[in-house]
Amino acid sequence: MKCGIVGLPNVGKSTLFNCLSNAKAQSANYPFCTIEPNLGTVSVPDERLFELEKLVNPERVLPAVVEIVDIAGLVKGASKGEGLGNQFLANIRECEAIIHVLRCFENGNIIHVEGSVDPIRDKEIIDIELQLKDLETVGKSVEKAKKFIKSGKKDDILNYETLLSLQKFLEDGRNAREFTTNEHTKPIIEEVQLLTNKPVLYVCNVDENSIKNGNEWIAKIEDMAKRESAEVVVLAAQIEADINELDTFEERQMFLEELGLDEPGVNKLIRKAYELLHLQTYFTAGVKEVRAWTIGKGWTAPQAASVIHTDFEKGFIRAEVIKYSDFITYGSEAKVKEAGKMGVEGKEYIVQDGDIMHFRFNV
Repeated sequence: MKCGIVGLPNVGKSTLFNCLSNAKAQSANYPFCTIEPNLGTVSVPDERLFELEKLVNPERVLPAVVEIVDIAGLVKGASKGEGLGNQFLANIRECEAIIHVLRCFENGNIIHVEGSVDPIRDKEIIDIELQLKDLETVGKSVEKAKKFIKSGKKDDILNYETLLSLQKFLEDGRNAREFTTNEHTKPIIEEVQLLTNKPVLYVCNVDENSIKNGNEWIAKIEDMAKRESAEVVVLAAQIEADINELDTFEERQMFLEELGLDEPGVNKLIRKAYELLHLQTYFTAGVKEVRAWTIGKGWTAPQAASVIHTDFEKGFIRAEVIKYSDFITYGSEAKVKEAGKMGVEGKEYIVQDGDIMHFRFNV
């Protein structure tokens, strides 16, 4: 499950990616600096891990991770292969969600490919290119579906009419994620695998002054995102880069306090990306390690067990489950058991975010 960082050239994508992953993607003041997509595995900040570590005192602590891809900057005409258009669109197709970086700062030393700063316009440029590519995809699906309506089957007719409505919707300059669906039409749309149907998170990349006081662009982007039922994160990529250069936790905290921030902006961004991918965390806690495991929302106990090892799913017997709040309240697994707060769950159990789990299996 990957999030792709997208945006026009020179909006701060690679700087942000470096901060997220501590990788050193080339970052320079000219378009198409990122030629190959850079893949970073990013730790998900989670205070619950620190609390569990205090109580369990394990040999090591392993956080959950999410994969972030830094994708080449897109320009007008990408849907027709302009710039690195074909590559950009192929890279984004391989991601499950989009982090869309918008430049919301003035800086005469950093060239803007459109000649001026206007994040709403920039957002629309990328939207249009993705919509044009989606129209091409939907057009082929409509032609294919048309051949089957002669059968008179309800499913075939619904399929054709849904795709036709979607085609009109895209032609009106809308994104597929805004298209209203129901239990019958949703699978039809999902099968087409459209670029504008991917969930999106908007990132306002601002300057230091705007981090403290906001600016005119942030409110406009938040208003636009609300209409799309999308979320917005405000951060300053350059400040995040400066934080990354500091060696100790104490130095970073002092720097954040001076700026009036409670935590780095990338922490909020990573957690939002995790949510965007519909992911959640369960824990295993023992003296060897306290570990956060990444699973999808709605997963059953055997599915959750499979991320540790496929044998755990194949031979699943039961799961012993402690709620995180109970573990913190009672202070140890033994005391939770004494209080009768440990649950014993079977194959149908839907894992909840923060569950502390121990699997019994037999292969």
